[in-house]
Amino acid sequence: MRAWTAIEVAAGAQGTLERSPLGGSGPLRAVIDSRQVMPGDLFVAISGEHFDGGAFVPEALAAGAWGAIATPRWIAEAAAGDLVGGKSGGSKDVGGPGALIAAADPVAALGHLARAWRRELGAAVIGITGSTGKTSTKDILAAMLSPHRRTFASPANHNTEIGLPLCILDAPPDTEVFVLEMGMRGLGEIAELVAIAEPDVGVIVNVGPGHLELLGTIEAIAEAKAELIRDLPVGSTVVIPSVEPLLAPHLTRDDIEIVTFGDGGDVALLEADGEHLIISAGGETIDLWLSFTQAHQRSNALAAVAAAQAIGVVPSGRVEVAFSALREQRIAIGDGIVVINDCYNANPVSMRAALDDLAVVAPGRRVAVLGDMLELGPDQKAFHIEIGRHAASCEVDLLVTVGSLAAVMLDGFDSDGVGHAVADAGEAAALVGDLAQTGDTILVKGSRGVALEVVADSLLELNGPDAAE
Repeated sequence: MRAWTAIEVAAGAQGTLERSPLGGSGPLRAVIDSRQVMPGDLFVAISGEHFDGGAFVPEALAAGAWGAIATPRWIAEAAAGDLVGGKSGGSKDVGGPGALIAAADPVAALGHLARAWRRELGAAVIGITGSTGKTSTKDILAAMLSPHRRTFASPANHNTEIGLPLCILDAPPDTEVFVLEMGMRGLGEIAELVAIAEPDVGVIVNVGPGHLELLGTIEAIAEAKAELIRDLPVGSTVVIPSVEPLLAPHLTRDDIEIVTFGDGGDVALLEADGEHLIISAGGETIDLWLSFTQAHQRSNALAAVAAAQAIGVVPSGRVEVAFSALREQRIAIGDGIVVINDCYNANPVSMRAALDDLAVVAPGRRVAVLGDMLELGPDQKAFHIEIGRHAASCEVDLLVTVGSLAAVMLDGFDSDGVGHAVADAGEAAALVGDLAQTGDTILVKGSRGVALEVVADSLLELNGPDAAE
């Protein structure tokens, strides 16, 4: 946005320019936390549960912000110099001479501005959603595209109505491809993100029982994900699993291209030998060497190949993927012990996949530290018991459940293995530290609210990392 004038920034945000900055150039980036403001930033004052960002406009301007977007009330007070500021004991007139843009809804203004920047760049946009694996698919796709196009991908999990536009606005002006993650917790949220990003390609990795507590049924989850199909611009491409009956009712458009991946799909795996994959993709045979071997990640790689092809890129050769933090990070910690740190989130689909992988990669004892799976609705007990059964079928030797929901996994853990139920991550860390043996492979996985990184971090501190994969 650096080349934009203040008038262009205000127009992009669909706001009203109440005061221009002293300089003629535009902002460097957008931020929503006044504590992170650096000279040249645009501060977007968003209201949260415990604060109103508009109160921090003077503080942001004093820190050198290019300008601020806030509701008319705060913009008027900042312009008049009447606002004391976001901290007690502040003084009047703390604001700098930055631009002031009034918008009735700063969150919506942020989205409008991001869409304007996306249109200005003219880059191809790929939007990825799914009940599980969307972040990993994003990471894989970004790695496939980077050797061919200047690619900008969502950092971490910037996949909300605030995170996604901030990501777009962070992109440099020479960006050729956006790879954007799209999250949702209810109906209408994917539609909002599609309206901002205007994807050329949409990817639905899968449909699973995440957020059942909020949406009620798996069919409602599919409907929410299918907003991506419904709202894609004419002429776009949607990439979906070859076998997903829940999406079938939503495949009614004839003005977009539908590409399937997986068994029998348009993009399918012909042969897999360790990291080497041979893939059939739209009449082409593609050879890839990937930096992972997990079966579910191979499926994500097929979705990524389909998305890359949709914008004219044919991946090939070696693809080194740096997965986002807390997602299947494999760390050797001494005494032949390997920790699989996959504690960012969990639902029944991803939990089963992680246990399947543990069964394949563990050369010694298989240890699973599994936490509560949240937001699964009235059938949450049955889902947890089923994971216990799956752990038994994967011949897990030691199962440690963390949390009151996960405890019932032991009801399904009918095996020769040993099971323990603990209340929280701290108790799990102490127990696993005592029970770990030479040669163990320890999977740590649970929903974000369980904070199982405490277990992984404790094991690292106890032994000290030797190597990381």
